[in-house]
Amino acid sequence: MTQPAVLQDHRTELTIRGLVLGVVITLVFTAANVFFGLKAGLTFATSIPAAVISMAVLRAVRGATIQENNIVQTVASAAGTLSSIIFVLPGLIMVGWWTGFPYWTSFAICALGGILGVMYSIPLRRALVTNSDLPYPEGVACAEVLKVGGAHDESSGQTTAEAAESSSAGLKAVVVGSVVSAAFAVVVGTQIFASDIARTFAIGRKGALSGFDFSLSFALFAVGHLVGLWVGLAMLVGFLIAWGGIVPWFTSGHEVVGSIADTAQAVWTHKVRFMGAGVIGVAAIWTLAKLVKPVVSGLTAAAAAARIRKAGQAASLPRTERDIPIHIVGIISVVCLLPVIWLLYDFSAVGTLASHAWLLAISGLVYIVVMSFFVSAVCGYMAGLIGSSNSPLSGVGILVVIGAAVLLVFGVKPLLGVDAGKALVAFALFATAVVFAVATIANNNLQDLKTGQLVDATPWRQQVALIVGVLAGAAVIPPVLDLLNQAYGFAGAPGVDAAKALPAPQAALISALAQGVIEGNLDWSLLGQGALIGVALIIIDAFLRRTSSASLPPLAVGLGIYLPSSTTLMIVVGAVVGWWFDRRADRGPRPEPTKQLGVLLASGMIVGESLIGVALAALVVFSGKGTPLALVGEGFGTAALWIGGIAFAAVITAMYLWISRLARRQAA
Repeated sequence: MTQPAVLQDHRTELTIRGLVLGVVITLVFTAANVFFGLKAGLTFATSIPAAVISMAVLRAVRGATIQENNIVQTVASAAGTLSSIIFVLPGLIMVGWWTGFPYWTSFAICALGGILGVMYSIPLRRALVTNSDLPYPEGVACAEVLKVGGAHDESSGQTTAEAAESSSAGLKAVVVGSVVSAAFAVVVGTQIFASDIARTFAIGRKGALSGFDFSLSFALFAVGHLVGLWVGLAMLVGFLIAWGGIVPWFTSGHEVVGSIADTAQAVWTHKVRFMGAGVIGVAAIWTLAKLVKPVVSGLTAAAAAARIRKAGQAASLPRTERDIPIHIVGIISVVCLLPVIWLLYDFSAVGTLASHAWLLAISGLVYIVVMSFFVSAVCGYMAGLIGSSNSPLSGVGILVVIGAAVLLVFGVKPLLGVDAGKALVAFALFATAVVFAVATIANNNLQDLKTGQLVDATPWRQQVALIVGVLAGAAVIPPVLDLLNQAYGFAGAPGVDAAKALPAPQAALISALAQGVIEGNLDWSLLGQGALIGVALIIIDAFLRRTSSASLPPLAVGLGIYLPSSTTLMIVVGAVVGWWFDRRADRGPRPEPTKQLGVLLASGMIVGESLIGVALAALVVFSGKGTPLALVGEGFGTAALWIGGIAFAAVITAMYLWISRLARRQAA
């Protein structure tokens, strides 16, 4: 009896070697993402560099396929995305509830939330990927990289010379970017090169203060290249609003306490950041409002598509439409939620919360279930619309923690009294961390599944790889977080040296909002003023998009307001240089491959610098010295500024000239 064609389609896809390679890449990229996210408040997409590394490694292996390379990038992408949990989890250190990251608790938050994110996104795949015209920019880009690097000669079954050269050039770009940025970071660690160029100054007769801070960071520069011109310019607008408008306004005519730098920084920390939160909140709400109709229709379509999976009909589905069966999705979801309620109870069963631990555990579970599915749908759609890297995860985190805090204020705080404020803040952050883990993975999964659709992958195999990636990332994140906490600490945490602490801006903001709502001391007027700015930005952005090719993403402006200027300004520089590079590429013989090499070079810059940051943290912990690589003292500071600034500009120029020559050689 002849088997259906779909059952005769055997190909190398979900393999042990592919999973192992994905996990190995995960160890590197996840550690890099954790450090970089805590330093800069941003994480980077790992799909494309992981795909390039996979193609270069598996090229020498007999029987390797484009689908197997897709599995490798899926594992690495899921784990790298899960590192965004750093936007919430360090808040428990900042509010003084934890002193370190308990491994198994932190692992469970990441793993359970991440697996739920995979499960929740499975019913959405057909509606938001297969039967959708959403652009999925990063998923499409990754698929194109896989197709170019995985091209095969049908007659021989071997990878073509052009494809081999393409993947080899891509690997060179990643490696060179990594090595150069790592070497520069090491020299910065010796203090021969300055780490940043910063100035604070008075303007006008009333002594209004302003300033700037350019971080000499290849990683931040590379992020600018990746986010693009309009996002970079929007962040510049946010910086100008903060440091050209709000900080001077609040400091004008006021007495300077301490140095002018300390005074200006205090105003930004205690006032401007909350206005930035208002902008981000409004931008997120606006995005969600626009998504209500398509999300509802998408869920309806997903439910309708699921009906064909009745008994006896599953085999009729083509291989490329087979998800993990919905009943298994339900079982796995329940199995994940049972430990979640235990985690919530265990967290509450100490101190002032102990008398109502079960109430908190049950209500917390309900909140997590409802909010998790909601953010999965929203984040999945947003990733399809604007890409995973540009999705307003920060705004989602703000809305989730404010919702949790408000419910605790009205539902639980009256039963416990005023002394429970700190404990309730910690509980709100703990519950938000689980929801945020779900959101981060849902934000990534559909992007990966779009890549799989374009390279003829099997959905259920890719979904298994996503789970493996989540578990690998969950295993790596807690020890890296604990190492960085011991070496540097987080800004605002009790007993931490602010001069060397990692900013962790999102975690600081989210924990401050939770404290403000629960303890009743949040200055809502600052959020309100930020919200008004956000409304104005939404109107301006809509006008620009309707009348020109320009845009002013309100979320990016909000990020520019509340991220430190040391982060913002170098991203702007990278965005402008990346735009210039892409414009030059458009005039060349092979514009898209050339642009892709620029993306890979930028990805390598982020990985190299971030890994050195983690290694330096280990040196700090084990040596007991704050600057273990220092070769010169503070008196070298002025010379370090000039030497570091000139070296940074020279190395950037040299790398972009090199990548342009590499692209021309490929074209020839």
